[in-house]
Amino acid sequence: MMSTYKLLWIDDEIELLKAHVLYLEKKGYEVDTVTNGYDAVERCGEVTYDLILLDENMPGLSGLETLSRIKEASPSTPVVMVTKSEEENIMDQAIGSKIADYLIKPVNPTQILLTLKKNIHQREIVTEVAQSAYQQAFGQIGMQINDSLTLEQWIEVYKRLTYWELQLSETDSSMKEMLAMQRVEANTEFTKFIRKNYMKWMENHDNRPLMSPDIFKHNVFPHLDKGEKVFLLVIDNFRYDQWRMIYDEIADLFTIEEDLYCSILPTATQYARNAIFSGLMPNIIAKMFPDLWVDEDSEEGKNLNEAPLIQTQFERYRRKNTFTYHKINDSGAAEKFVQQMPNLLKYDLNVVVLNFIDMLSHARTESRMVRELASNEAAYRSITLSWFRHSAVADLFKVLAQSDYKIILTTDHGSIRCNNPIKVVGDRNTNTNLRYKLGKNLTYNPKEVLEIKDPHRAGLPSPNLSTTYIFATNDNFFAYPNNYNYYVQYFKDTFQHGGISMEEMMIPLITLQGKKR
Repeated sequence: MMSTYKLLWIDDEIELLKAHVLYLEKKGYEVDTVTNGYDAVERCGEVTYDLILLDENMPGLSGLETLSRIKEASPSTPVVMVTKSEEENIMDQAIGSKIADYLIKPVNPTQILLTLKKNIHQREIVTEVAQSAYQQAFGQIGMQINDSLTLEQWIEVYKRLTYWELQLSETDSSMKEMLAMQRVEANTEFTKFIRKNYMKWMENHDNRPLMSPDIFKHNVFPHLDKGEKVFLLVIDNFRYDQWRMIYDEIADLFTIEEDLYCSILPTATQYARNAIFSGLMPNIIAKMFPDLWVDEDSEEGKNLNEAPLIQTQFERYRRKNTFTYHKINDSGAAEKFVQQMPNLLKYDLNVVVLNFIDMLSHARTESRMVRELASNEAAYRSITLSWFRHSAVADLFKVLAQSDYKIILTTDHGSIRCNNPIKVVGDRNTNTNLRYKLGKNLTYNPKEVLEIKDPHRAGLPSPNLSTTYIFATNDNFFAYPNNYNYYVQYFKDTFQHGGISMEEMMIPLITLQGKKR
């Protein structure tokens, strides 16, 4: 044991527990003992303990009263209640006062040791076990990375890497660096996979994985055809790891079916979300509905025509279902929306776009304070979870859990944390996105990007005859040579989207059914 842990044992019959105290001291713990609540409270004011064992039934100040005063003096110290009684009301009061655990007398040394491991050493043990398990999985994942030939196999790799990231982020493990390196390796190989297959998918729609334009046809319309009502929730810029954080929050409310699908390129709202709502690739939208497609160089918002695009898809499939469309940008709008819910239940389909995570991503780039709050991947996930818990969106899920709606929760694209600048030169008409560029006069190193010189083959509009699209890969981002250092410093370590990575392209597609408890 690296350092001595200090325990306080409070019991009016402490003399009878001498053998237990000696046992703990032999195990390396430093144990202080007191025989009453008053002395215990005084001692807690003088010494910081790692854990306190507290007898529930003592003369004078009772165990529950002592517990209350100890919690005032040192609220974060775990207290384990030791009791002869298993009366429900005493247990309820103790648990309500946030005891860490309880033991029933007569206690034995193994029980005590177990509660110490659980309440003092849990982080060390979890770190050790997670570290050992990931070490064993490391080689297997490496083989999977090299053997993945289909998107389904890549999804499994990405899920496994995300699982280990979530496991190790809760520990002090040095394995985090090893995992980060394996993730870079995976993204390098995933880029090769996309280079090899993307254009084939674009040319053979019947033989491609599920992609943005397929969502309504494959995941919304079949439910409507069965007479089920559908609630489609699109959280902008929502990554798989962020979904896993929310999963535990709603698992009691819903039965959950989890899938991932592939975003089209660019992994940006204008392209991917418009493709979802129209059921068409961007070049077809621009050709069939030029008034609904907004060019890159336009000052107009890039996603103002989503409801009309959904309407075009309904008309193309000659569907008579009723639908509504809503965009929620802040908590006030979410609260108003929840209040409207009774009026929406008559519609076959309700489509809701939630913009918080995309706004968080942009705020993190622009605000030093937000960048501090979301300083790394784990913090970014944590803010997403906090938003979900404390916004009206959590209330929306509770209402939906009591409804007959089939809920489809998805996104248009994810994002990746960018750290490596690569130089690109473009004219004044070049778009501002850091992960993809399009233009007729782009200068770049072809080895550093995925280039598409014939946009129509990739389902993309071509504003000019000689338009080229280029996409950043791995954690690269585009930077202009003029004012290069300022640009790099400003955008390095920010979450961006538009390019090619597992995080941007393999995104959640979740089906939920309320348990109606």
